[in-house]
Amino acid sequence: MVWVVHECRGRVAELHALDLPLERRSAWIYELAGPAVSLGSSQPAADIDRTAVDAAGLECSRRRTGGGAVLLLPGECRWVDVVIPSGDPLWDDDVGRAFWWVGEVWRSALSDFGVAAEVHRGRPEWRSLGAVACFAGIGSGEVVASGSKAVGVSQRRTRGGARFQCIIHARWEPSALLGLVAQERRTPELADRLQRVAAFPNVDAIVERFVSLLP
Repeated sequence: MVWVVHECRGRVAELHALDLPLERRSAWIYELAGPAVSLGSSQPAADIDRTAVDAAGLECSRRRTGGGAVLLLPGECRWVDVVIPSGDPLWDDDVGRAFWWVGEVWRSALSDFGVAAEVHRGRPEWRSLGAVACFAGIGSGEVVASGSKAVGVSQRRTRGGARFQCIIHARWEPSALLGLVAQERRTPELADRLQRVAAFPNVDAIVERFVSLLP
């Protein structure tokens, strides 16, 4: 099947609000027009220190997929959405298993650059921490390299299809996100997990390879 690839630039809230067509396979590569912190669809706003967010000059946006806060900084991460229609051969009725093929494509792309990685297929790990800061937990289909989370993936499903939102970092500074978390949520365990995130300076080439490997 043929993939349609789109490149879009915009503010994070604008990109989250895009009503992506679900009739055919597509990949959407985003360029961020500004920095933002993105909250999960059902995440309590109280998880984030809005004073710190405002002081950092960040937009605060809420996405339609689950999980915890994600810090989106231009030049420091790449965001790719992958869309498949329901009934597509890649579709899986099992919500957890549905992520696996996406993770496998990322794993293959990283492997081509000499990165040994694996796709998480078990139950979510550090789930309560990941509900506060997405990259502190590891969910189904997400990619881990040398014990560090390499690619985060969240999913929005409707009757029409599935939208997988993927984030991979070119640079990662744990304190940047930790400093935005509300004080009562800022635990030593969360700080430790945020130390375990991989970053890849050649992220543009990895993204390009990921798109080329889409089945």
